[in-house]
Amino acid sequence: MATETQHTVKPQLAGSRTLKTHMALDDRPREKAKLNGFKTLSLAELFAIIMGSGTPGESVVDLCQRILNDNNGKLYEIARLDYRDLMKRYRGIGEVKALELKAALEIATRYQLEDFQEKYVIKTSEDAYKYLRFRMKDSVKEHLWVVFLDRSKHVLSSKCLSEGGTSSTVGDVKLILKAAIDNLADTIILAHNHPSNNANPSPQDDALTRKVAAGGRAVGIPMVDHIIVCQNDYYSYCDHNRL
Repeated sequence: MATETQHTVKPQLAGSRTLKTHMALDDRPREKAKLNGFKTLSLAELFAIIMGSGTPGESVVDLCQRILNDNNGKLYEIARLDYRDLMKRYRGIGEVKALELKAALEIATRYQLEDFQEKYVIKTSEDAYKYLRFRMKDSVKEHLWVVFLDRSKHVLSSKCLSEGGTSSTVGDVKLILKAAIDNLADTIILAHNHPSNNANPSPQDDALTRKVAAGGRAVGIPMVDHIIVCQNDYYSYCDHNRL
């Protein structure tokens, strides 16, 4: 006699991790993106597509919203986190998910930089800030950059010359001027970031500005500005007539 094959249906665990289970069709980020476009998705929903799954008891969208809430809803604050920090702070985020999220944020930064790949012209401090902001804004440490310009104020190149701590960085005047000569610059812009988001210059910033300005004049490569870069603000020594 033939025996009847029985198929055991496994019960669905509560608090499913996937994007589909226990979500109405209109609430599934991938389905919403296909039906209505990505612009209709919230930040949490966009992150959910990258993350793919949540944890038992917490949907992937809720997990992503919690990450955003913990970082004041700011992408740049999440971008400042090391992938290991994401793994430690959030249950259910392993190395793969953490790296995928960091990679997505880096892609966003590089997308914003594409406008500056061709001969970008810096005529004002605002032009300089726009050029430098996406290179420096997410760092939790101070970085010193130099932008090399030709006679027409086109950007020849730019370079990070030093990395400091959370409140200061060291600028070597000789290295700055050597880099300017090596890059055949006609003028330079010095720049560094303040991770504290306080754009006011420190006495150390003032001293470095004076030294580099004097050195630039001595070798015939003037420093036309020193920009302090913050997330949504900047300070220009040129605009304040302090060069």
